[in-house]
Amino acid sequence: MASARRRTPRRRVWPKIRLLLVICVVAAGATALYPVWKKANPDPPELTVRYRTATPATAAVAKPSFEVLNDSGKPLPLSDLTLRYYFTSDGDSPYAFNCVQAAAGCSNIAGTVAKLDEPTEDADHYLELRFTEGAGTLKAGGNSKGIDVQLFRADHKELTQSDDRSFDAEKTSYKESKAVTAYKRGVLVWGDEPNGGGKQSSAKAAAAPAPLPAAPPGVLFDNFHYAGAKDPALFKHGWLVRTSKGGPGIDDTWSADGVTFPGEKDALGDGEVLNLRAATDGTESGTRQASLGTRSREFRDGTYAARIHFSDDPAEGEGGDHVNQTFYTIGGSGKTYSELDNEYLPNGGWGRLGPKLDTVTWYDHKDNDRVYTTTNKSLDGWHTMMITVKDDEVTYRMDGEKLFSSSGKYAPRSGMSINFNHWFIDLPFKGDRAWDMKVDWLYYDANNVLSVKEVDAAVEKYSGAGLNYFDTVQETR
Repeated sequence: MASARRRTPRRRVWPKIRLLLVICVVAAGATALYPVWKKANPDPPELTVRYRTATPATAAVAKPSFEVLNDSGKPLPLSDLTLRYYFTSDGDSPYAFNCVQAAAGCSNIAGTVAKLDEPTEDADHYLELRFTEGAGTLKAGGNSKGIDVQLFRADHKELTQSDDRSFDAEKTSYKESKAVTAYKRGVLVWGDEPNGGGKQSSAKAAAAPAPLPAAPPGVLFDNFHYAGAKDPALFKHGWLVRTSKGGPGIDDTWSADGVTFPGEKDALGDGEVLNLRAATDGTESGTRQASLGTRSREFRDGTYAARIHFSDDPAEGEGGDHVNQTFYTIGGSGKTYSELDNEYLPNGGWGRLGPKLDTVTWYDHKDNDRVYTTTNKSLDGWHTMMITVKDDEVTYRMDGEKLFSSSGKYAPRSGMSINFNHWFIDLPFKGDRAWDMKVDWLYYDANNVLSVKEVDAAVEKYSGAGLNYFDTVQETR
């Protein structure tokens, strides 16, 4: 009996071993098949991107619009997201971007154009859109609503979009688009990348990008990325192109024709500038003056700064005109009238010789009650012009050097608009000529008196992050 009991366990171990082997083989097969199954049955996407276009395949400006739908079931901070729109560049011109309108606020949207390391037949560049924390959070099931942007060549030549990966002429209303990709903290969560999203695809976001700098309260910044004087973003961002009648200069000659935004190699980031062209043939009917100013008259205390190119010579024709190239603020009327001026006159005017810069603080323009100083030298070229207002003292600086201060009754008594003008004092001779005044950027801070180094650092920081425009001034009113 003892011998029988010893043999029984040995006879029963083989079925157990065979069962174990079967289990291992099945498990190994399942492991090998899982990637195949997973590829055919992926997890539902955390979000959906919908796209539409407002232009045909051939257009002066590409106008893609996007919606982001949060399908994750959890709150989704927009600052976690990156969107990419792929296209094929036309020619060698750089591309520019602006935001026309968005529920999240254009002040909270940054855009940069980048080149693909491995171009494909339908993509060699992409427009990347990112969001600041101020853009807010999408609730579960929420919709970002429309994000309307524009993409255009800096030389403003026409685009051919038919070979652009993300363009779809048939999508004139919002529809899902896998040709636009979305990333959450650097991880692809929607869409199909060029080259199949392989490891070598330069469109792949390998790591979460650094957070965008937050736009500080009470600041207006614009580096003038616009398609032209009729660009809807220009008006949406609070600017007015003057076409009204009146002076100064030659009455009733203000025209939108002189307001353009050319690419400029000396501009911030090789971008665009505001160009104000004053042109004439020497007659009133043949004269065109140019002006751009803010709709808002809410600007008063703080720092006004602009990088401006003054010109001593005309871009076309004979020199010698008494032109006035002006960066100024103005507002109020009667007892609240306020005006702060930087006026450059390369050939002088009103019986005074040039080149000269007048920095002027006005109390009453009707009685010519003002205080000013004159800088008698050529300013041909780029300069950072600044006006600071604090504790009823106004100080004018150029490239960090103090030019003039005024105080007392000459302090601003009301909110003002910010303006750039280029106009003729008179018409001393006949013949065609045209003068250009350029503006690279404007930076206004309502809460602080800044140095030129602080302004330059802020401008570089925001522009470098793709924040070409933001306006938080109104949020503080």
